[in-house]
Amino acid sequence: MQGLSRLARTVCPEAAAGGFSRRDNTLAFYLRVTALIEPTSVVLDLGAGRGAQFDRQDFRSRFIRFQGRVGRLVGVDVDPVVLTNPALDEAHVIAPDKPLPFPDATFDLIYSDWVLEHIEKPDVFAGEVERVLKPGGWFCARTPNRWGYIALSARLVPEGLQSRILKFTQPARKDEDVFPKFYRLNTMEAVRRHFPDDRFDNASYTLECDPSYHGGRLWLYRLIDLYQSLPSRVFDTVLFVFLKKKGDA
Repeated sequence: MQGLSRLARTVCPEAAAGGFSRRDNTLAFYLRVTALIEPTSVVLDLGAGRGAQFDRQDFRSRFIRFQGRVGRLVGVDVDPVVLTNPALDEAHVIAPDKPLPFPDATFDLIYSDWVLEHIEKPDVFAGEVERVLKPGGWFCARTPNRWGYIALSARLVPEGLQSRILKFTQPARKDEDVFPKFYRLNTMEAVRRHFPDDRFDNASYTLECDPSYHGGRLWLYRLIDLYQSLPSRVFDTVLFVFLKKKGDA
């Protein structure tokens, strides 16, 4: 397939069939979210941003786009750029750590993609998710696992160096898509603490996936992959959060 990088062709030859690898965590996450939505679902994209994932018109972008596949797709973000997101039916700018502008039990499903690592006050965040989610509804999130290479390197590298390193490891990433990180809701333990078992059924798990912060360099890809292969799920890169709010739907 044209457009695949040389690195992708080298380490993931299966990507030639469709443009994605067998360990693609984007498709793994959105496949499970897709299984939870219905044509009538009212869905909230919590931390929708500008819709950078839709800049490319490929299979992945089409697959993860829920607009037109659900009853209503609402997006919120602290950044006003959410108002330009092309993949939402409705957009709102919100204030950090303030109540969401919706009545109780509004949404059938809420999802947050690469957002939990930016949450400074997880107790406030979890409380609002629970409030606006319908009984029987799902909260779904993809976020770096606290002990995976992404989160670990972000906490160890001085802040002043992080932008320069990002330009090396993810040269296509735009400065406006980089936000402060806290990693206070990025372990299974933290998820259970803020979304306790007496109020949520927990189907969360961690995943080892394709290295992404390698800048197209094979040696760095291999080094990251070696770290991920350590014999413990604790070092998996990504945490997938799937929580069903208890109560009658």
